[in-house]
Amino acid sequence: MSEQEFPEVQTVEEVVTEAEVETDPVADILGALQAEIAEAKAATLYAQAETQNVRRRLEKDAQDARAYAATGFARDILSVADNLARALDVIPPAMREDEANKGLIVGLEATQRELDSVFARNGITRIESIGQPLDPNRHQAMMEMPSADAAPGTIVQEMQAGYMIKDRLLRPAMVAVAKAAE
Repeated sequence: MSEQEFPEVQTVEEVVTEAEVETDPVADILGALQAEIAEAKAATLYAQAETQNVRRRLEKDAQDARAYAATGFARDILSVADNLARALDVIPPAMREDEANKGLIVGLEATQRELDSVFARNGITRIESIGQPLDPNRHQAMMEMPSADAAPGTIVQEMQAGYMIKDRLLRPAMVAVAKAAE
């Protein structure tokens, strides 16, 4: 066999060198730049979305802060409303008829109406309880009472009024719930 029968064999280094020469450096740079641009666009879109989410969250927090800013004060003033209502409830009918006490009673009733009006202006509403089914999200059952008139689980007595501020619970109503009569 002579040397002419076999084609020339290249070394690995020669093949790698030819491959490097055959690749276009401009195309490589262009591809890398396009990849960087795509990454930058994705990062920009992500940053815009994150900024928009933060803006929405801050707006919601600001709205909640405005809507529920009076929550602490409202909880504190509820005890005043409770005491005023208790005072009006214990005034005997004879005392209501006495002319000497008329001014005091009218003043107390006017104060209660004004307090109710202030509550309404600030989104504070009383929770209806008597005759309603027990809702653990709005009522706190304090005891069960046998009742032939009401279905089991129905509220038959309110010991302390409950209140909502807008759509949030301010204070649950403390109630007695009917149970089957024995």
